[in-house]
Amino acid sequence: MTETGGIAGDRLRSFVERIERLEEEKAALAADIREVYSEAKGTGFDVKVIRQIIRLRKLEVSDRQEQEEILDLYKRALNM
Repeated sequence: MTETGGIAGDRLRSFVERIERLEEEKAALAADIREVYSEAKGTGFDVKVIRQIIRLRKLEVSDRQEQEEILDLYKRALNM
C-alpha cells in the first residue's frame, strides 16, 4: 500500500474507482428511466402526472393523506 502524507493511496484509489463505477451505473439507470418516460409519453400518458404519482407513492400512506387533505383545504379556501 502506497502512503503519501499519511494517506493510503491504494485504499483511496479503490474508493474512487468504486464511486466512478457507481456513477456510471447511475447514469445508465437515469437514461433507462428517461426512456421509459418517453415510451409512456409515446403511448399517450401524461409524464408530469406519472412523475407526481411516483413521488406520492414514495410517501407513507399517512403523509400522503395529510398532503391530500391540506391540498383540498387550500383549494376550498381559494374556491377552486
